[in-house]
This record gives sequence, C-alpha cells and structure tokens, in this order.
Amino acid sequence: MEVTFLGTGTSMGVPVAGGFRWEELAHDPRNQRSRCSAWIKTDQHSIIIDTGPEFRIQSIRSRIQDVDHVLITHEHMDHIAGLDDLRVYNFKKSGPIPVYSTESCVDSIKKRFDYMFGENKYPGSTSLDLVVADSPFMIGEHEVTPLPVTHGKMAINGYRIDNFSYLTDVKDIPKSTRDLIRGSDVMVLSALRWEPDHPTHLTIPQAVDIINELEVPEAYLIHMNSYVDHQPTNDRLPDHIKLAFDQQVIKV
Repeated sequence: MEVTFLGTGTSMGVPVAGGFRWEELAHDPRNQRSRCSAWIKTDQHSIIIDTGPEFRIQSIRSRIQDVDHVLITHEHMDHIAGLDDLRVYNFKKSGPIPVYSTESCVDSIKKRFDYMFGENKYPGSTSLDLVVADSPFMIGEHEVTPLPVTHGKMAINGYRIDNFSYLTDVKDIPKSTRDLIRGSDVMVLSALRWEPDHPTHLTIPQAVDIINELEVPEAYLIHMNSYVDHQPTNDRLPDHIKLAFDQQVIKV
C-alpha cells in the first residue's frame, strides 16, 4: 500500500492568507501545507481520505487518475469542500463514488451540496453514494475500520486500513478506539502546535505521548499550523515520529 500526503496543514492552510509568518516559513518548502488529505493506492484500489478546498490542485500534483472510494473524517469545510472536484472521476468511473463517513457528516453533505442529490439534482454534478461508516467494512481485500474520536465536542472518524491508521483533527481518543489502533504498523495523527493546549486539537507533545502509549513503530504528524517549522520540529521528535509534508509518499 502506498500513501501520499496530499495535504498536511490546518483549516487555514500554511502559510495563511494575509502575510502572516510568510517570511519565517519561506526557507523550507515543506512548510507549505495545504488542507489535510491523503491518497491510498493499492494494487486494485484508489482511496481518498478527505477532500478539502485544494483537492483539485492536490490531485493534479500527485497525478491521481482514478478515485474508487472516499473516506471523510468529518463535515468541516476544510475536509469536504472539494467534493465537487470528484466530478471528473465520475466520468472515468461511469457511476457514483462511494463516500463513507459519520451519520452527522452524511447529513451535512446532503444539506451543503443539495444540488448533488434528490429529484432536483443538477445535471452533470458529482454523483456520490453516501454511506454511514459505523462498523468495519471491506474495500476489495482491505478491511477498513472506523476509528471514533472527538474533535472538541464533535464526534468524528479516523480510519484504519489494514495496518495503517489515519486520524486528523483529534482532541481525544477513547480507550475503545485506542484498542482498535493497537498493532498498526504506521499511524498518522494530527498535532496542531507545540503549545499552549488547544480545546479541539492535540498538541505535538500530546500526540507523541499517544503514539508512544500505543507502541506504533512508525508515525507521522499532520495538521500543523504556521508556528511549526518543519526541520527544527523534526529535530526535536523521537526517531520513529516525523512531520509529514505535502506530496510525501510512504510505503505501508
């Protein structure tokens, strides 16, 4: 399984609009972070996790030619705004694309993208087959396990695909979900900044503690903000944990 980090930044992206910390981050191209998304490519399937505002640009950069399935973590716009850009993959697939998420996210997508659904569906708009993912399911030969976590007070999903676990926008991981993650070969976890504490996101030290507790041998941090400089942060992290960067490709 090949995993491409399409985007690794916060809801505002890095750098943010308006000039904030542009000069401080410009020395390292890995500090340019589009909104969080990932592409999982197996021998038979092309799977996307989250479709943010830059999904079209991300898909071109990574040369994604087919999308078979989409996993959505939650309904915030930095994770679903790019659903409309799946339209071209409908043409190639000649049918709707299955999209899996929580019940609240499925309801939100139907409301926000109402022109894609129902009797008044706009001709030629993206066709999605929305599925509530509240138990493990199969994509071909791969088992996908939803990983319920909280983003502040919001219940959202991470996903485990075989031995690869991906969780973004996390504040708390309940014990039942930690048990589902254990045994993963690779884990991806959001980590907003070094400090101070945040009401809806893990900090970098908190994310490191969770990864170590779960004894995952290889881990990557995502969803970093403009105060996180790539190489100085990597230098402070344990050897088995690194910041991910946009368009990075790893093998699982």
